[in-house]
Amino acid sequence: MAEDGFDVVVIGAGVIGLAIAARLASDRRSVLVLERETGIARGVTSRNSEVIHAGIYYPAESLKAVSCVEGRERLYRWCASKRVDHRRTGKLIVATQPSELATLEALFAKGRANGVPGLEIIDTEACRSLEPEVRAHAAILSPETGIVDAHGFCGSLLAAAESEGAILALAKRVVGLARGAAGWRIEVVGEESTHAETITAEVVVDAAGLEADRIAELAGVDVGAHGLRQHPCKGDYFVLAPGDTVRASRLIYPVPQQAGLGIHLTLDLAGRPRFGPDATYVEDRDAFEVDAAKAAAFGAAVARYLPGLAGATLLPDYAGIRPKLAGPGEAFRDFVVEEGSAWGAPGFIGCLGIESPGLTASLALAERVARIVVA
Repeated sequence: MAEDGFDVVVIGAGVIGLAIAARLASDRRSVLVLERETGIARGVTSRNSEVIHAGIYYPAESLKAVSCVEGRERLYRWCASKRVDHRRTGKLIVATQPSELATLEALFAKGRANGVPGLEIIDTEACRSLEPEVRAHAAILSPETGIVDAHGFCGSLLAAAESEGAILALAKRVVGLARGAAGWRIEVVGEESTHAETITAEVVVDAAGLEADRIAELAGVDVGAHGLRQHPCKGDYFVLAPGDTVRASRLIYPVPQQAGLGIHLTLDLAGRPRFGPDATYVEDRDAFEVDAAKAAAFGAAVARYLPGLAGATLLPDYAGIRPKLAGPGEAFRDFVVEEGSAWGAPGFIGCLGIESPGLTASLALAERVARIVVA
């Protein structure tokens, strides 16, 4: 490390950036985390569903599958040791009619291939005994699915990073990246300044969420040519109006739909149910207003597996935007967590397309980055 620089600069203080910072700082590297907001976890992480995913949905041996399964176990251990609020709720993925059985069985096989433990296919009666209000012809029971306090988790990551000497710099927007003989020069501006200051680092880690492709472009990466352009995809969530209730102790998902996982029921740590998300590609990366006109469609989707909610009133709750690498109508795209030599940016590590299950996978992805830094 140069006397006036850092071993690693991490751009982004969401869950991915903080997990990476904590892991690299534990190796006694000097680490600086740059965050454009005035607090941590205010981007994609702040609008996360807070689900701890089991690893069922992703193609075998994909980075999403491998990092989700590994990351889930790391996350549960971390939360237990750091006293981060979490709960292993379990989940049901329900087929409401016989025509969905083939899809359910294929999903079960995929989960088994990914090494997800404890999966079972259960029948109508077994499902009803677990969740009396759910209507299902059959269901996958996933006991390893859970929920977590995402902000509390991020706070614990920051504490771990800072205890090993990492530094967090808030309200610092990266406006320039240049590779030189001695490493990277990073130009940043403060919240109320137009004057750029320069920071040097041997390695730059791009964990900037929705801004990750912009940061990669600053580093000289042709994101279009390398398939690294992110496509913002919005998901809305709704909640029940006061007076309408549903009893559920587990997360309830329908069989996956063509456009995504379908409108599902998740729970927060207080037990409050939420319904969503849908998936709509948007141009505006700050388009967080929930479209109240979707309430009827959401309600109809939910009533397929929770018939007691037919006619219930749904109210807008919140929306999140995912940094997807797959554009509209495109096939599955995996996480990208790679060193940038092949992109013409040696010493630059790009974390792009980190959508769901990014929170679950965060500690495993941080381990991957640590291996890249050592290599």
